[in-house]
Amino acid sequence: MRAVMAIERASYQFPWSEGIFRDCLRVGYYSRIAALGGEAVGYGIMSMGAGEAHILNVCVRESCRSRGIGRALLEHLLDRAAATGSTEAYLEVRPSNTAAVRLYQAIGFEPIGVRRGYYQAVGGREDAVVLRFSLRGRIAHDS
Repeated sequence: MRAVMAIERASYQFPWSEGIFRDCLRVGYYSRIAALGGEAVGYGIMSMGAGEAHILNVCVRESCRSRGIGRALLEHLLDRAAATGSTEAYLEVRPSNTAAVRLYQAIGFEPIGVRRGYYQAVGGREDAVVLRFSLRGRIAHDS
């Protein structure tokens, strides 16, 4: 948990609390850590139910970004969702997080809406773009 919290706190102005991570684990959300050389460098958390997956958090340590780790984590989550019967995957992203937006678009996520004032931001709130990915026909890979 310490490594995940360190990555989270270094990556976001308004990070998730340790309690939020513990709650995600307690209720059984699908969670994975990416490691290089035995060291945690990223993580992903996803809830699944009623034929849908909701990607709640994907984050990679800043010094390890632009190496395909985030993409690999995201692809793994999508494969897992497809393997367990989900037909759609959803996530929210800050429009200001252009690297994440580009990644999600490159994988095939499509915008379907906006959640007004969804994220805490300096000086107020920031909207979230809601993205959808169809898992129909996705062949899950062993990961």
